[in-house]
Amino acid sequence: MLWLAILLAAAASGQPPLALTRATIYTDPSGNPIRDGVVLIRDGRIEAAGRVRIPAGTQILDCSGLTITAGFWNSHVHFMERKWANAARIPAPELSAQLQAMLTRYGVTTAFDTGSMWENTRALRDRVESGEVPGPRILSTGEILYPKGVLAGSPPGLMEALGFMRIAIPEVADAEEAAAASNKHLDSGTDGLKVYAATWFPPFVSLPRSAIQAAATAAHRREKPVLAHPTSRDGLLASVQGGADVIVHTTPQSGPWDEAVLTAMKEKNVALIPTLKLWRYELRHDRLSDLDRFVETGVGQLRAWRAAGGTVLFGTDVGYMNDYDPSDEYTLMAQAGMSFREILASLTTAPAERFKESKQRGRIAAGFIADLTVLSSDPSANVKAFAAVRYTVRAGKLIYRAGP
Repeated sequence: MLWLAILLAAAASGQPPLALTRATIYTDPSGNPIRDGVVLIRDGRIEAAGRVRIPAGTQILDCSGLTITAGFWNSHVHFMERKWANAARIPAPELSAQLQAMLTRYGVTTAFDTGSMWENTRALRDRVESGEVPGPRILSTGEILYPKGVLAGSPPGLMEALGFMRIAIPEVADAEEAAAASNKHLDSGTDGLKVYAATWFPPFVSLPRSAIQAAATAAHRREKPVLAHPTSRDGLLASVQGGADVIVHTTPQSGPWDEAVLTAMKEKNVALIPTLKLWRYELRHDRLSDLDRFVETGVGQLRAWRAAGGTVLFGTDVGYMNDYDPSDEYTLMAQAGMSFREILASLTTAPAERFKESKQRGRIAAGFIADLTVLSSDPSANVKAFAAVRYTVRAGKLIYRAGP
């Protein structure tokens, strides 16, 4: 691991530059790949990509036979498992290993946490940003805003029994309470808001559209996004019409999306995170026929959304789901008709644009932050290659290297 320490130190100091060489490079999802190319990094940013003259004294990372893309975003994760509790005090090597297992080994350079204990997640993020712990950039909504009454029928100890931390859940009944809770979150430094439009579990309660609108008004005033858990058709439409920017799941329990749903989503320019693998996870104890039907409905909803020209963001709900491998998500997205280029866009350019960072992230271009994912093979041949990551580079620092 000595060479890894040297590369980390070199990147941190700003000297010398680092060159990833002899790779196939997808600078963005739409362009033709560069064969046998170089990505040159200096001071955490991309200096050049393509047929590049390598300056004397540059550190070389040979990427022969590998494929380089912009760093991946996972736009739906959670830091709510008990393993993340007291993040400020977990030993750095252990914390790094946990981040690696869930995110960096799969090429994630930016993770959007869509519901966790904010103070704890902020402590985790601070340790990563200080350089103490190698990890992805973490954005967070903090605690989810739930409809009033969601806790009424929940058995004591449910969260702990499911392997999660005990989290104080803010419940809101109306627009006034939603506005107050939203501003409290945003004042504390969250990167957006998450609303639970309708519960998945009993007691089945919904968030009024006026409450979603109040949250959206508060967030948009500060140019921050609102992410919404829809659950049902009604929850989906309330989220869309209430001003949510991102719908964080498909809704297989609602049946196929009709033209009215798709039109409303398109008119409001929302983005969708499909979370297709999640449905197999949720129904893992059910009959195989029921599971397959449920998953296929979700796949069909994504297929319809893609046909309508809708924006798709990649996200898996890991941290709620403890199966971290995204391979099946890529396969299911392909089954919905998404090409490898569309999947790559959902990992790179689409989230960078949706979250207003397209001028510095999402592509491999001069001046952009050097967030890179290096794959063992070209995903144009098999989309599961997106999960076979050799190196993960964040701001020019090597934060993950696959074992031999």
